[in-house]
Amino acid sequence: MENNNNNKEIAVIEEKTVDKFTNFLGSWKFIVFQTIIFTFWIILNLAAFAWRWDPYPFILLNLVVGFQAAYAAPIILMSDNRAAERDRKKTTLDLATDRKAEREIEQIQTHLKKIDKEKLDKILEILTASKRE
Repeated sequence: MENNNNNKEIAVIEEKTVDKFTNFLGSWKFIVFQTIIFTFWIILNLAAFAWRWDPYPFILLNLVVGFQAAYAAPIILMSDNRAAERDRKKTTLDLATDRKAEREIEQIQTHLKKIDKEKLDKILEILTASKRE
């Protein structure tokens, strides 16, 4: 049982890490950070006369971006899957709540119809009694 709890704790930590990473990848902070690094990389390689580790057409930069995409895509998908699972659970709970509310509304309507019928019966009884007099 303890091993199962440890696995759940690890899974929760992994899920939170994936969500944080995805939130960072989908932020302006990441876009600005990446743009600064790429711009610096390109300028440094174009301006460096002595030693260019990645001359134009920046094959190493393309490789780095490819690696980034190869690792980021599955992480983003994992986060999307978690979000979809949360949405499914929320939808299920919403549906259950809606059904319960519908049952309660039907009960209220039945009760109101019963009250209306009792009132009509009482009115008819009063009218019938008044006609007799």
